Amino acid sequence: MAEIKELELGKTNGQTWAEQPPQVPTRHRNGAGMKKWKKATLAVVGIVLFLGLAIGGVVWSKRGVVTVQTGKVMREDLTQIVTANGEVKPVEQNQANVNANSFGKITEILIKEGDHVTKGELLMRTEDVQQEAGVEAQQAAVKTSEADLAAQDANVNSAKAALDTATANLAQAVAKLNQASDNFKRGQELFKDQLLSQQDFDQRLSDYRVAQTGKDSSEAQLGQAKAQYQQALSNRDSARAKVGQNQAQLLSYQNQLDQTIYSAPLDGIVTDLPVHLGENVVPGVQNTAGSLLYQISNLSIMTVEVQVDETDIPSVKLGQSSDVLIDAYPNQTFKGHVTQIGESAIGRDTGTASGTTSNGGSTTSTDEAKDFKVVVVLDNPPPGLRQGLSATAKITTATRQNTIAVPIQAVTIRMRRELENNTGKANAASSVTASAKDKEKGKEELQGVFLVNDGRAKFVQVESGIMGTTDIEILKGLEPGDTIVTGSFSVLRTLKNDTKVKIDNTPATPTTAGS
Repeated sequence: MAEIKELELGKTNGQTWAEQPPQVPTRHRNGAGMKKWKKATLAVVGIVLFLGLAIGGVVWSKRGVVTVQTGKVMREDLTQIVTANGEVKPVEQNQANVNANSFGKITEILIKEGDHVTKGELLMRTEDVQQEAGVEAQQAAVKTSEADLAAQDANVNSAKAALDTATANLAQAVAKLNQASDNFKRGQELFKDQLLSQQDFDQRLSDYRVAQTGKDSSEAQLGQAKAQYQQALSNRDSARAKVGQNQAQLLSYQNQLDQTIYSAPLDGIVTDLPVHLGENVVPGVQNTAGSLLYQISNLSIMTVEVQVDETDIPSVKLGQSSDVLIDAYPNQTFKGHVTQIGESAIGRDTGTASGTTSNGGSTTSTDEAKDFKVVVVLDNPPPGLRQGLSATAKITTATRQNTIAVPIQAVTIRMRRELENNTGKANAASSVTASAKDKEKGKEELQGVFLVNDGRAKFVQVESGIMGTTDIEILKGLEPGDTIVTGSFSVLRTLKNDTKVKIDNTPATPTTAGS
């Protein structure tokens, strides 16, 4: 009826129904649009939920998985090399620094740097006026004392002759006394028997007494001659001592004069000449060396003196071979061998031996890094090699043939408690009731690698040997063919035992500067 009314109204307006445009009922058109929108919305929501569940499932399945780089354990030839830097030097015994021995001015220099010299050759003189005057004065004193000694020698000879004469006179007086004594005794017997006159008896008695007096006089003369002879000997000894004293003083003055003359201590080359003509020099005092005049070096045998880190020094031994690189000779390698290993550490900052100070006391700093001096003799040094050139020695300390080796970065350190915690065994060790011994054991550091097996990284304790440039020898714990974690470095630092891993050995794409 409503529709009829609408038509009728149309007619009353002067239009027929056929002339009006057809109209769709509004209620039926809105209902159809709502159904399509709801269907599209539900479809989108369903897709989003499906994708979310799918992604969530993937993330959940990969929860705790760490991406790692791996490699195979292999056998290889390994060489352990200790590398140290230093400089070229001649053998210590073939190098000599000549320092000033006295105060004075340099008056003569007969060499220049680079000259070849022979042992004993005169090279330099310093001022010697006072020293030469002292020598001349002392030479005169020696001559005077020697003349006095000669006079005393003559006195000794004269006294000896007088002593010999006195000795002979005494012997003669004794003989005369004996003869007079015998005559007197016979005269006494004859006079008693009245066979000798009183006059003859008195004569014999007088002769005896004269002989006795002559003997006493000869004995006195002999004593005097002995005393004179001893005095002459004493005077001669004094004169001889004076000669010796003057000669010793002459040697002292001569030595002072010799200190102004400088010669070559060995065959070699003048490698340093820091002084000039007319320059004043001073001698050394106590532990301070005098002014350096020149340096002579025999460069027939050259060495490289390097400083080896204290952690490497235990593996360095005498006689080990070395490859030497000298900066001044690029693209060349020289062969050498170790001939000397220092016993005292050298501080890198001070350059002095640690453990003792310059005055013999003990040092207190133990935190600074320390090196040890190692000397490598070059087997065939190049002609014209100069001391002081920078050099690097690569000392071969050990070699292994066909040994098990892994990259150095694959070997890591873990505490025992970290490994036990990760495997669920550390409750007792980490609890408050754990014994002190268990806690201390938990701090023990273990060396090992992560072995990949069934998608998990298992920490395996290993025993290492020598270390090459990039690889390290494994003595115990791994077998050829095992797969181990080799990177990345950041992963190896934090990787835990029994962690799920994903292997990605895709080479890293190098980045260009400015990209």
